[in-house]
Amino acid sequence: MPVQPGTPLVLTCIPAAFPDRAESLSLSWSPLPGTADLLLTMERRWSFDLVLRSKVWPLAGSMWLDVAGRGSVRLAVGPQNGPHPRYYGPMSSRRGWREDGVFFEHNSPCRDSDRHRHCDGRWRGVISLGFDSDGRRIRRKVSGKTKAIVQDRLKALHSDVETGVRAQPNYTVRRAADDWLAQGLHGRSPKTIKKNENVLTPILAVIGGMRLRELTDDDVHQALAAMAQRYSTAAVAMGHNALTRAIRHAEARDLVRRNVALLVDTPKGQAGRPSKSLSLEQASALLAAVEGTRMHAYIALCLATGIRTEEARALRWEHVDFGNPAAHPPVSASAAVWRSVRAHGDTKTEKSRRTLALPEMAVNALWVHRTRQAAERAAAGMTWSDRDLVFSTRTGAPLDAANVRREFRAACTAAKIGEHWTPRELRHSFVSLMSSSGVPVEEIARLAGHLNTRTTEVVYRRELRPVLTTGAEAMDRLFRAHVSQ
Repeated sequence: MPVQPGTPLVLTCIPAAFPDRAESLSLSWSPLPGTADLLLTMERRWSFDLVLRSKVWPLAGSMWLDVAGRGSVRLAVGPQNGPHPRYYGPMSSRRGWREDGVFFEHNSPCRDSDRHRHCDGRWRGVISLGFDSDGRRIRRKVSGKTKAIVQDRLKALHSDVETGVRAQPNYTVRRAADDWLAQGLHGRSPKTIKKNENVLTPILAVIGGMRLRELTDDDVHQALAAMAQRYSTAAVAMGHNALTRAIRHAEARDLVRRNVALLVDTPKGQAGRPSKSLSLEQASALLAAVEGTRMHAYIALCLATGIRTEEARALRWEHVDFGNPAAHPPVSASAAVWRSVRAHGDTKTEKSRRTLALPEMAVNALWVHRTRQAAERAAAGMTWSDRDLVFSTRTGAPLDAANVRREFRAACTAAKIGEHWTPRELRHSFVSLMSSSGVPVEEIARLAGHLNTRTTEVVYRRELRPVLTTGAEAMDRLFRAHVSQ
């Protein structure tokens, strides 16, 4: 009887090696225009359509399809009450462990059944990795425009399986960076997270869309070189460090085989803004200009002790001891630098926790500042925020870094030393003045709260002055003695 297009068909396939593993497939068919082909649409669980070039002989209630090199397929019309028609031709067994499968997935009718060169679709590759706990087959898939690309990606997939890498095919460098910023900086302040995000932005603009598993050291070098054309060397180094840590975070989660960012040297960027320090004349002019203002005590304390601005803004009155010169023995004034405005209130390093003696000019400025703050507290009344801060707003709230920078620039302008100064350069000025007066670098490092002298020598190298005079003095004595003879 004639079989109409769209009529449901049933096909049972029996693999030659496993006759007991027959599988029934529900099909529908439609003739392809201008050809003798049939388009057999399988159930969606097979995820692809099958086009067979075949000869068709209508029989009573069924059709036979001769498929070249694959035997004959008997298609029955409609639901079957008895045994399903079966495919009696040769058929390979199921793919075993780590066996590959490569096929072409059509988006429209096939035009080249041999090589699919002009067909609308995409090549797919699949590797079988056994079964999960529910008995379902575990498959890893790849795709590409050509069969060769798929075969290369299958080789890479085999390599990932051998090394334990379980990266998703579309896991990009940008996703790795986002995961690190969200999960790899636990306990860090929002400011630190934002800083790392900012230094990663120019790098991700170049390689953010690339697959992490395909990233090479040359790609990283090109991204850093592009960043170096616009940013300072310090910024490029921070960006390189952030990228390395982001890839290391993915590597620890078996999402990439190796960290290629470790193989690249940081390129030299643009010249950044050099650090500066006040001379003794400039420091004296600045102190004279701010005397009687709210910034006087802040500048005097930072300049006289070298504490960081983040430590000064977190300083409390309970940590300031004005001493007792009349006591026996006399008690010197001091400030316990134990806190900062960093996350959790910790100082930058353990060495940064220190107690510093206060010079007379700092003590006098703090006494005046405390009297002024008491008047502000009385004027604020119920709006005063009692946090015991030495440096605060007129309502007792913590000072913001931007407010300190703005008032400091105004003070520098009033002192006629220029406005391009920042509060952190008070610390540089402290190191410079100490070095100029002959204080050894070891003592400067201890006063500044550095872990060792290397930090002082590298970060503050422009402020340090040579203090090693032993050799010159010894040579002078030797040659003077020789001449006198």
